[in-house]
Amino acid sequence: MEHENKIESLEKEKAYFIEKIETDKNRIDELKTNRENLEKFAREQYLMKKDNEDIFIMIKE
Repeated sequence: MEHENKIESLEKEKAYFIEKIETDKNRIDELKTNRENLEKFAREQYLMKKDNEDIFIMIKE
């Protein structure tokens, strides 16, 4: 019984990671093919900006 629960848990975890990998692959393809999305990703994740821009970081409380 304990092994069956462990197997079920691992299968759920496997399914989650397979879905996550697929989502990430799609996101990578999108970033490789669309320059606007790449810029948006860089701005959001790495706080990059253009020379004539200012960045304001807003923290939710």
